[in-house]
Amino acid sequence: MTENSQPDAAPKAGLDTETLDLPGWRHVYSGKVRDLYVPADDSLTAQFGQDCVLVVASDRISAYDHVLSSEIPDKGRILTQLSLWWFGQLGVEHHVLASTVQDGVPAAVEGRAMICKKLDMFPVECIARGYLTGSGLLEYQQSRTVCSIPLPEGLVDGSRLDEAIFTPSAKAEVGEHDENITYDAVVGLVGEDVAARLRELTLKIYTRAEEIARERGIILADTKVEFGFDVATGVITLGDEVLTPDSSRFWDAATYEPGKSQPSYDKQYVRDWLTSAESGWDRASDVPPPALPEDVVSRTRGRYVEAYEKLTGLKFA
Repeated sequence: MTENSQPDAAPKAGLDTETLDLPGWRHVYSGKVRDLYVPADDSLTAQFGQDCVLVVASDRISAYDHVLSSEIPDKGRILTQLSLWWFGQLGVEHHVLASTVQDGVPAAVEGRAMICKKLDMFPVECIARGYLTGSGLLEYQQSRTVCSIPLPEGLVDGSRLDEAIFTPSAKAEVGEHDENITYDAVVGLVGEDVAARLRELTLKIYTRAEEIARERGIILADTKVEFGFDVATGVITLGDEVLTPDSSRFWDAATYEPGKSQPSYDKQYVRDWLTSAESGWDRASDVPPPALPEDVVSRTRGRYVEAYEKLTGLKFA
């Protein structure tokens, strides 16, 4: 079960994390950065329906398939509020039922929690790429393809593609790497009709978000979204978080320069420090990463806040 799967009736602890005592809610699962709760009170079931889940974003941060001992202050609130803002921009069916205390979110997790529809999640990470970088660049350098999609010669790190492409991956268990797969493999997993709809929705979301971000001086290089089937309505529905620095690659348009690695609005400071000589950590070992220095924590938080404020035009309080 991945962190983005919806829980069933049987408790599944997931990661061994500290959980909150939230009146009316029962903890069922902890992923890398989010904790899931289901109603333990008939009044909540009456209000939101049997198939709802409370998704609480923590301040935990993961890197290189490890959940770090250090946290990034306010990260859960920043990413939750950014996701909520994006849900309002995209014009697609999403899973959020309530996001405020007035509507039923527990006061103890105000600002970093959403009450959502419980979806039957598809076993596919839906990724749209408008620029060539990351794992896509590595495949391109070997075969001139990304997820077996042929691309033109002469592209470099950061090249903008003529049109965005759908490059899915198969979900992996916590601690494992997601694996890039072909569109035909998606068809094999979910069927032709669902695969086509997932591709259509993913590219629609990317195209809309890329335009919005560009208007604000930010390049959306790629993004990962997840969908599930809403059994009650029969509609394929957007779930999980959306268009945050943890699920997307945002670059500053003012400093964008193809042919080199672009600074991004994400946990780049964390990754850079963990792989530096200063950390002393060996990625290939079984030893957990060390705690982050305060300046890395502070700068990482600053990048999350900057992304939120530039994209939304709002001040993060």
